[in-house]
Amino acid sequence: MLFPTTNAGSLPKPSWLAEPNTLWAPWKLEGAELKSAKRDATLLAVKVQEDAGIDIVTDGEQARQHFVHGFLERIDGIDFAHKVEMGIRNDRYKAMVPQVVAPLKLKGRVHADEARAARAHTTRKLKFTMPGPMTIIDTIADSHYGDRVKMAFAFADLLNEEARALQADGVDLIQFDEPAFNVYMDEVNEWGIEALTRAAKGLTCTTAVHICYGYGIKANIDWKGSLGAEWRQYEKIFPAIDNSLIQQVAIECRNSHVPLDILGLLKNTAVQAGVIDVASDTIETPEDVVKTIEAVMKFVPKDKIIATTNCGMAPMRRDIAEAKLQALGAGAKLARERLA
Repeated sequence: MLFPTTNAGSLPKPSWLAEPNTLWAPWKLEGAELKSAKRDATLLAVKVQEDAGIDIVTDGEQARQHFVHGFLERIDGIDFAHKVEMGIRNDRYKAMVPQVVAPLKLKGRVHADEARAARAHTTRKLKFTMPGPMTIIDTIADSHYGDRVKMAFAFADLLNEEARALQADGVDLIQFDEPAFNVYMDEVNEWGIEALTRAAKGLTCTTAVHICYGYGIKANIDWKGSLGAEWRQYEKIFPAIDNSLIQQVAIECRNSHVPLDILGLLKNTAVQAGVIDVASDTIETPEDVVKTIEAVMKFVPKDKIIATTNCGMAPMRRDIAEAKLQALGAGAKLARERLA
């Protein structure tokens, strides 16, 4: 099928689970009730995607407060009790972050509950997202390793352990989220791709890396406003990605300043093209989706295009996010009819 659809990963959480329209929203339940509610929200997210015509569904990241810290919470060697302030994404914004204080080790499975719940309740392909090694170390303080690259590779080994288990759970596509890749471009080529490859080592399911310009929050919008008329960060890292074992790259295409000719650098890699803008509440039309796909087709063979959202939708209003998913599904269907 041409132009299969998916989403970047996160979807808004129901108001009975967490505070709406908020990143890092605290849970409204505890203990067994929270565990049950996370499962219910996961099944709801899958159903919403199916109804919208999404072909490769996700768990919506419903069981995670944050796309990075949802993984970190299940790791020994991290001190969440004594957080420190740290600059994130090259000091784009400040955040209170936990510290690595001892050798890192998984406490057990991280995402088994939500992955298995999603897998048991859909016959469609299932994508699961995890943070990439570079983005993790850009979101946590090091008080143990004394070497951020060494720490990144330690996290890569843990990511690989969980990724292999997710594959065994029946996940069809594992996506590593690396927004740090378009901030630290030199480091990507020096060691970032190697760390990402280590996280994906031995996987036989489809692998992807999501490299975006961030959620539609003020800090990211302000940063994007400083990048000028053309955003060419991808140009520096695409060749290395294209020569790696990662099979798909997910990037922003809708309402971004990314010159789409850069996609021509991806000779061997399929493109998850963002055709839905998550930094705007304006609902795309199916025609909008078709136009973006057509623009991408000038540089990417149509059989290597997957239609997706620019980034996660966690901070959005649920009604808007669901309407955008409907537009995504309808737009890809229309594109198949016109561009086959």
